Amino acid sequence: MHKILKIVAALLSLAGIVFLVRIIAAGDDAIKSGEEASLVDPMAYIAYIILVLVLAFVVIFVLKNLFTNTSGLKNTLIGVGAFAVILIVSYLSAGGDPRQYDLQDGVATSAQSQMVGAGLTAFYILIVIAALAMIFSGVKKIISK
Repeated sequence: MHKILKIVAALLSLAGIVFLVRIIAAGDDAIKSGEEASLVDPMAYIAYIILVLVLAFVVIFVLKNLFTNTSGLKNTLIGVGAFAVILIVSYLSAGGDPRQYDLQDGVATSAQSQMVGAGLTAFYILIVIAALAMIFSGVKKIISK
């Protein structure tokens, strides 16, 4: 498996280098004018392929590790549950805005406004939790010395 992954990585790297050299050789003006758009598209497809491969391997190895390490599974489920509770509290505390907002595709609904408010509230809660965790960790290190 390791050799196969090395070969795939080498082939994708080689293809990326070839397309990068072709893009650089074409020059900025040719790319901006759209004459050499066919050079940029393959490079984008290589980036998409690499992104999908990386995401697939991350998901596979994370799931493998979770199911082989039961204590890690318990801690992960606790973290996911806490995150879900934060999202639910944020959604319930965010009220829909009766004011209408004009968008490109029409008017924002009250439910859309509530989702935006919930996202902002969850973001603020998570920032406070992260700041408190950093402060607690720093104080704990100072006390332990």
